[in-house]
Amino acid sequence: MNLYSIRSFREDTRKICENICNTGKEAIITFNGKPTCLVMDISKDDFETVLRAVKQAKAMIAFNKIKKVAAENGNMTESEIEEEIKAARNERREEN
Repeated sequence: MNLYSIRSFREDTRKICENICNTGKEAIITFNGKPTCLVMDISKDDFETVLRAVKQAKAMIAFNKIKKVAAENGNMTESEIEEEIKAARNERREEN
């Protein structure tokens, strides 16, 4: 997997994308040194399947964060769980 700054990605988008498509490897785009985006080759036949899998993975990550908070804080009430879910959804929206 290759790392590219947002600046180098902006300057060489075509070259980087061609490399990804030709090698099948993923690329991480960084912003201020932090991983921000994942770029990967997807065939048009697999696009919906890959998109659905990525969304499921993001949902599982959010769920695991909620479970971790619940474990650290002891038992949570239903309203606390709902608040954590809402916060995770808002965080996910802000990332998009």
